[in-house]
Amino acid sequence: MDNTTNTSEKSTTKQRLTAIVIALTMVLAALPLSYAYSYASEQPGSEQEKNVTDSNAEKEKPRPMVAIDPGHQKYLDSRLERFDPNKKGKKPRISGGCVGVASGVPEYKYTLKIAKKLRKELIKRGYSVYMTRKKNNVRISNRQRALRVNKSGAAIYIRLHCDSWGSARGVSMQYKNKTNRYVKKRVTRKNKKLSKYILKKYVKATKMKNRGMFARNDLTGSNWSKIPTTLIEMGFFSNAAEDRRMQKASFQKKMVKGIANGVDAYFGY
Repeated sequence: MDNTTNTSEKSTTKQRLTAIVIALTMVLAALPLSYAYSYASEQPGSEQEKNVTDSNAEKEKPRPMVAIDPGHQKYLDSRLERFDPNKKGKKPRISGGCVGVASGVPEYKYTLKIAKKLRKELIKRGYSVYMTRKKNNVRISNRQRALRVNKSGAAIYIRLHCDSWGSARGVSMQYKNKTNRYVKKRVTRKNKKLSKYILKKYVKATKMKNRGMFARNDLTGSNWSKIPTTLIEMGFFSNAAEDRRMQKASFQKKMVKGIANGVDAYFGY
């Protein structure tokens, strides 16, 4: 092969490569700065991605803990306990509760059923939940329940009950409005606020009669609680029509939604 020809071809190839490099450099130099910034901002670990992650973290921040007390239990406990830390008066540790006049369902079974459904709904919304009992075969007094709730880290305490008084119907709330060495003034104000929101949302969801809110300072479970507490009488088991309606799964879903919506409203969600 002719060495002169080989050298000439190599020189031509080198010139072509040099021209291509120069052309690419000119193209890259002409790219808009905004394009370069956009490309960089989309890369993993960029400031833009960091801000989005921080924003999502704030949205996913866990909600407060809610304590739920399914009223009563299988075993009546007539032994006495102090119903208020500031008073010497005593009441039975746990009363028997009522029974559905039409359904025959005892209150203690019903409150636990609703409590479990409420727990599931609250967890789905991002809350953590503390239950004073998870079964019916227990022996836990009202005072013991409140003291356990105080230690649980819960932000609010909801006590579930059913009412019984002839043909009366509807829902009501009971809350403590006086202080003691466990219940401070700021807590009594929040007791009323919590009751107000739950009652409003419960009535809206169920269309039940609104019987209002009542201040009660003789309720053991509320007197020994250090956090905002309310007791909801979810309906009348002594009213046959209301009892039957409260046994329907579709209606229980509305009841649970109403209470959960009230919790959301209380915390501002």
